[in-house]
Amino acid sequence: MEFTEAYKQTGPCCFSPDARYLAVAVDYRLVVRDVVSLKVVQLFSCVDKISFLDWAPDSEYILCGLYKRPMVQAWSLSQPDWTCKIDEGPAGIAYARWSPDSRHILTTSEFQLRLTVWSLVNTACVHVQWPKHASRGVSFTKDGKFAAICTRRDCKDYVNLLSCHSWEIMSVFAVDTVDLAGVEWSPDDSAIVVWDSLLEYKILIYSPDGRCLFKYLAYESGLGVKTVAWSPCGQFLAVGSYDQAVRTLNHLTWKTFAEFTHAASIRNPTNSAIFKEVDDPWQLDMSELCLSEGFSRNMQGNGAENGTERGSRVKYAVMDAPITLPSQKPATDKPNPKQGIGMLSWSSDSHYFFTRNDNMPTALWIWDICRLELAAVLVQKDPIRAAAWDPNCPRLVFCTESPHLYMWTPSGSCCVNVPLPNFRVVDLKWNSDGSCLLLKDRDSFCCAAIVSPLPEEEADQSDDSSEDE
Repeated sequence: MEFTEAYKQTGPCCFSPDARYLAVAVDYRLVVRDVVSLKVVQLFSCVDKISFLDWAPDSEYILCGLYKRPMVQAWSLSQPDWTCKIDEGPAGIAYARWSPDSRHILTTSEFQLRLTVWSLVNTACVHVQWPKHASRGVSFTKDGKFAAICTRRDCKDYVNLLSCHSWEIMSVFAVDTVDLAGVEWSPDDSAIVVWDSLLEYKILIYSPDGRCLFKYLAYESGLGVKTVAWSPCGQFLAVGSYDQAVRTLNHLTWKTFAEFTHAASIRNPTNSAIFKEVDDPWQLDMSELCLSEGFSRNMQGNGAENGTERGSRVKYAVMDAPITLPSQKPATDKPNPKQGIGMLSWSSDSHYFFTRNDNMPTALWIWDICRLELAAVLVQKDPIRAAAWDPNCPRLVFCTESPHLYMWTPSGSCCVNVPLPNFRVVDLKWNSDGSCLLLKDRDSFCCAAIVSPLPEEEADQSDDSSEDE
């Protein structure tokens, strides 16, 4: 892999949807860089520190959330002198997002009093009263024609379908939830999934006209749904729950066809590969090396710590079953226990999905949906902070707030050292074309690219492999 130098950041960073630009928040300044050269393309000054960034789908505009004000500012990349300010006054702004046409901004006020659609074309605005959530509870169809917005009134949850052209409410239907937690259109826009809060396990599938197609309750008397994710192909719906299991539903009958459990011990028989992160010490022959007394005292004083940080290496060791994974017992006297499936995401080809069981935070599970089995488990030294699939192939990259980057593909896994001093990866994102990765430290960021072998090298490798066979 190739890494750039580190650049300053104090908040959100994100790639543009067209994969050409990188927006970075540095205090109250919005810095837009070219992805290839990382040169500054535009520099905008906001009226306060930037808390949130969001690109318009057409990559023409950038939205900055200044939630301390509270206020939203939008900027144009092609017209630097153009700007837009949105201020809800005493109602405040809890969250803001773009509409699919890139010409409207949706803001949610504090205490979920109303959701407002602001037009950048004619300065008109439309209000939707009593949205259920600030950042959740809104989903757009893939073609960008309709929006599903969750609301609550008279102690009842509703789904409002709005036209993204006129922003008129097309239909409203009640949903059978106690406390609706989220809503999501299917990738083919044929169905809407709604799930209840963690107090009750309930998955509801609705048609766009409000008919309930299926109701799924896996169990009762326990904490329920924690994560929900559609596969990119739209054929599978994965539901992660607090009972440390993932259940997958098919799009034809909406019945469950597989259940993936996360046991603390992996036993035979198993076809999964188990990778464990271990230290890889430098193999140096120092038997004939003489050090002065002063140098030795200096190494003992502070050199050991620096050597561990700067010179440490790690690698994966392939383990055999049975193996017991490190786990922790969640606190029973605190809300939102660290238990259950907290991370769940599908690969771009819908062949694999990864999970992290929150009471086993150092283990990453990768499942093969075609074979309905566990493909691999990666056991790390530190808790997993973030993970993301390559947009073009089943390649998974993740981080653990360490100076290393970890990668898995169906052919194996590896550890990559980040060659920047005191850089610990706390978050990462792929560019939409898969050309590079954004790696974030606490107060800086860098970009990394996976260098593919030259065509001649690939040909030579294929010839060698064929000869070996």
